[in-house]
Amino acid sequence: MVRFRKICLVFCLLLLGACSGTTFLYNRLDFVLPWYVDDYAQLNSQQETYLDDLLSPFLVWHRNQELPAYIKIIGGIEGRLDQPLTPADVADIFAEFEAAWLRLEGEALDWLLELGAQLSDEQIEGFLEVMSEQQEEYGEEYLERTDEEFYEDSYDNLVDNSKEYLGTLSREQREQLGEFSGQLLRSDQAWLQERAEWMTQLAVLLERSPGWQQRVKEAVVARRENLSPEYLRIYQHNMNVIFEAIAHLLNGRSERQDRYLREKLSDVREDFETLIAQGQSQAESPPD
Repeated sequence: MVRFRKICLVFCLLLLGACSGTTFLYNRLDFVLPWYVDDYAQLNSQQETYLDDLLSPFLVWHRNQELPAYIKIIGGIEGRLDQPLTPADVADIFAEFEAAWLRLEGEALDWLLELGAQLSDEQIEGFLEVMSEQQEEYGEEYLERTDEEFYEDSYDNLVDNSKEYLGTLSREQREQLGEFSGQLLRSDQAWLQERAEWMTQLAVLLERSPGWQQRVKEAVVARRENLSPEYLRIYQHNMNVIFEAIAHLLNGRSERQDRYLREKLSDVREDFETLIAQGQSQAESPPD
């Protein structure tokens, strides 16, 4: 129902960023997720209680099933760092993250659809209005950029993401990222067109005629598997460029950057191990 990609972003941030606040945030997802939902549909007190009941098993599933899988992915990345990486290696790592994302998306969609059945027609209409407003905002933000601004934004994103895991970059590394960003193709027009078509389809599905929840699930899968040839061409090209850029950057990292990266990954793994242990302790504790 609610734009679950934004909601699930919370989990992606946990997965991809290590900091001393990771466990703090994760242990408060039962508070954070409703806050994200409320951006799209303002819930009454009864609906908020219903959402809390839906989230409880979802969060237990994620802690027990997904966090161990994330630890395994991180261990695989650490093992690959002992030898040169190819773009294909980076693509394999991305595929593991993508599989984790799809599992998360599927589980999140289940409880979002359950919540959607509790919303009024006015709330559904408000949700669609928010989606429409976002479409206009995205159009203004992305389509009005010049090509020069697009490449500048792409370069800044590559640099910022690289610094997150390697620390300070050398001038040569920045120049290399500039060369890679210059190879990217603009996907904003194609992406917005795909999104507009999805919104039109979703508006019909959210009329909530009998069987609507299953039709939404099928539509989500169909949307993922039937991207337009143009959007798919641009997406695959850009991902190949990014895979090559990451492999090139990692293979040329300094000893200091190597230590920074390994410590970053270790911090994430330790945070997840702590969260799993906390969950096991809570499960073993007798109720009050």
